[in-house]
Amino acid sequence: MARCWASRATRSRGGDFSSFMLKAQGSGAQVIALANAGSDTINAVKQAAEYGIGRSDKQVIAPLLTYITDVKSLGLTKAQDMYLTEAFYWDYDDRSRAFAEKYFAKMKRMPSASQAAVYSAVLSYLKAIEAAGTDEAGAVMGKLRTMTIDDAVIRNGKLRADGALVHDMLLLQVKKPAESKRDWDFYNVRAVLKGDDVFPKPSDACPLNAKG
Repeated sequence: MARCWASRATRSRGGDFSSFMLKAQGSGAQVIALANAGSDTINAVKQAAEYGIGRSDKQVIAPLLTYITDVKSLGLTKAQDMYLTEAFYWDYDDRSRAFAEKYFAKMKRMPSASQAAVYSAVLSYLKAIEAAGTDEAGAVMGKLRTMTIDDAVIRNGKLRADGALVHDMLLLQVKKPAESKRDWDFYNVRAVLKGDDVFPKPSDACPLNAKG
């Protein structure tokens, strides 16, 4: 099992994560996980790159919440070799590419996983209404729980009684600049992670699960 070092540093240091990154580098951990998001993640990765952290197979950077727009802001030179997980990557297969190119034609950028998820959620809701023959909430939720969500965004998705949507995730590694063929060509897909393996199991303490 890989040794992991997780940073939960906050903005109290004015966005300077260098001391935390150097501590992580010296820990000998194989994976440096960043438990932050947005500009904090961007700053941490930039500072890691300045010290050459995460530039070898012996130690990798793995932000826990990162979008393709963050990688765009960082640039491949600084973000290269970083690992992350996403539910959606525009260049995963023909279905994801077809959806993303339509989005790009209107927005002039590729969709993030969250933006793509909105499309999938609305599409699934409308399909459930059609199948139920009504927009009554109980009937629609009943249909949603019997459906397999499998579209251009979400794969092998099942809505649990507790409201969790369990679905496949992608393990992604950021490409080196020389590997990228075009703008937004940022990731190598290293593995498809099955939803049952990565999502927490339902809790018996949840009354929704007891009813389910």
